Amino acid sequence: SDGSPRRWDRLPGMDVTRTHTFDATPERCWEMFSDPASHVGKFTDMGHHGVEVLEQDRSERQLRIVITREVDVDGIPGFAKKFVKPRNTVVSIDEWNDHGDGTYGGTFSIDTKGVPMQLTGETSIEPDGDGGSLYTVVLHLSVKVPIVGGKLADFGKGIALKQLDEEFAIGDRWLASH
Repeated sequence: SDGSPRRWDRLPGMDVTRTHTFDATPERCWEMFSDPASHVGKFTDMGHHGVEVLEQDRSERQLRIVITREVDVDGIPGFAKKFVKPRNTVVSIDEWNDHGDGTYGGTFSIDTKGVPMQLTGETSIEPDGDGGSLYTVVLHLSVKVPIVGGKLADFGKGIALKQLDEEFAIGDRWLASH
């Protein structure tokens, strides 16, 4: 290496935007996303193992939470078995903010230990006009391996989108039951 910083943006990767409409006001969604227990419950409901809060800093207008867990990955294609294990340690950092104008949002990063992939993103919640909330998630996925990096990014995208769909459904259930 020449000592210069790695350039993630030159490596295989992609950005993906997903939206979901919650049948609850942005304020109710904020109650969920600013509650550390909802994050632990979400990962537990998703079948993750050993869910543990490593750090949490909560105020009236912000939540920063760091959670570690073990995540099972099914159907790993041959080319990816060198990089992805059937069970991986994942550490996520979520930051949520009340913007003070009826909208909410933040950032997240997900580090899968030993996997040459970086997943970061932004979240936003805004009123949808019908008493619900439009939840937008933008994922930025980068892979640090040449040659198979694009295929690995596609595999990672599939996992991320499946987990987002699970998170949307779990959020719907949480809002309906709280």
